[in-house]
Amino acid sequence: MSELKILEERKSFIQYGKNQSDGCGSLQCDSDSLSGAVSQRACVYCGARVVLNPITDAFHIVHGPIGCASYTWDIRGSLSSGSELFRNSFSTDLSEQDVVFGGEKKLGKAIEELVAKETPKVIFVYATCIVGVIGDDVDAVCKEAEAKYGIRVIPVKSPGFSGNKSYGYRMACDAIMTLIRPHTGPKKARSVNILGDFNLAGEMWIIQNYMKEIGIEVVSTITGDASYESLIKAPTASLNLVQCAGSMTYLAKQMESEMNIPFVKVSFFGIEDTSASILRVAEAVGTQENVNRAKALIRREEAKLKGFLESRIPRLTGKRAAIYVGGGFKAISLIRQFNAMGIKTVVVGTQTGKPEDYEIIGTLVDDDAVILDDANPTELELFMREKGADILVGGVKERPLAYKLGVAFCDHNHERKHALAGYEGVINFTNEINSSMNSPVWQYLQVPEFLTEEGEHE
Repeated sequence: MSELKILEERKSFIQYGKNQSDGCGSLQCDSDSLSGAVSQRACVYCGARVVLNPITDAFHIVHGPIGCASYTWDIRGSLSSGSELFRNSFSTDLSEQDVVFGGEKKLGKAIEELVAKETPKVIFVYATCIVGVIGDDVDAVCKEAEAKYGIRVIPVKSPGFSGNKSYGYRMACDAIMTLIRPHTGPKKARSVNILGDFNLAGEMWIIQNYMKEIGIEVVSTITGDASYESLIKAPTASLNLVQCAGSMTYLAKQMESEMNIPFVKVSFFGIEDTSASILRVAEAVGTQENVNRAKALIRREEAKLKGFLESRIPRLTGKRAAIYVGGGFKAISLIRQFNAMGIKTVVVGTQTGKPEDYEIIGTLVDDDAVILDDANPTELELFMREKGADILVGGVKERPLAYKLGVAFCDHNHERKHALAGYEGVINFTNEINSSMNSPVWQYLQVPEFLTEEGEHE
């Protein structure tokens, strides 16, 4: 382990240098955050909201203090082809008096007011941390409202103090299952659901266009650019494509068990993963004609990218990258993209990675790379400095850290406004990495002495 300051309890979550030679089998992961470590993870409610908010015609009531309602999709990059309702947020605005006397009546009135003013087909009610403390029976309030108004009112139990948003993913998946079950109808041939893409900067539309070109029908998108009507048709698909494994594997397993819909994990980030995923879908649910169309699409798009990449790679070869993202699938795709650019990944971590993700990561990076699960800002800072990273790929919480260290940054999380998925995304991503790392601004930037190797770290 490095001489840098690492909490003793955190050392089992970090594979450092040659210690990863066992294939990352000993890396501890998929567990609660360590108290006091200031995890980069978000809260349980955040995880639930991330999954459900892109349902464009759903209403979301946050049962809790008004501060929780500030977390909406309006500050994120999810796009809609129809309703913009999902950009709004509704709250019961619990106060001290409600904490003492309970907030069930206030929640009931909020649902009543919403039904009177709008015509909702589905309402999701989020129980936040304070509700878990005071013990409001949100299930009973939602059940009563469903019977009274004849619409779906679904509780999302998302209180929690562990800082592990993956629990929120699970609560959101339970809510989706509540919405789409029961269903016993026939399955459509050559059809899929796309799980775990939230249509950031229109990425779901890119994937849908690929499916359309190879002759595969997309029944439902869960949840990017989704609607109530499209979601309830999800059980008719023949196959589920799981893009974000961290948020949607749980749902895929439930649908496989209850609705007999198998699933495959895919990724549409980078040339290698995009091509492999398109072909895999065609082979899984299509005919030979679909496979032929998929191969033709892949050949055409890869040929388009060949000259573009050849012109950019000389400026990128030899650079060093640090990665810290939500799920393992994204980290794996990013490492492959960097490898194709000639960029060495020296630090890589995830918030919700599983053991199988870290096994793959261990085979893609060099022996001197640092692999870490559920990192905190101190760890990211120390390892990025030690490894000499030229760029950090992460989310909005990591951006200030990169700039403080004088390191380029690429937003690969929900806040971005340009697509990074598919073959189109390869161009956008490569251009951003190139312009960020090779910007002339870095030669004028002076990193404070206390952040350098020679200075004393405060």
